[in-house]
Amino acid sequence: LGGREVLDRIKTDPHLRAIPVVILTTSQSQKDIAECYESQASCYLVKPLDFDCFTAMLQQIEDFWFSIACLPRQV
Repeated sequence: LGGREVLDRIKTDPHLRAIPVVILTTSQSQKDIAECYESQASCYLVKPLDFDCFTAMLQQIEDFWFSIACLPRQV
């Protein structure tokens, strides 16, 4: 499955749809961005080509989703 197919499956499954889905890709296509948000992606990020920038981005993603964002508790 491709990433968009996985996103569609997650967002159509009642048990999974609340899971935030971060799209991390090399595509800057406006069509791809629009399609992912239409499929309920939580955010769309374009990977930097530089490794140090990429690792810094991953740290920022982790900080946001696990330290800053308020997420519902799992039951």
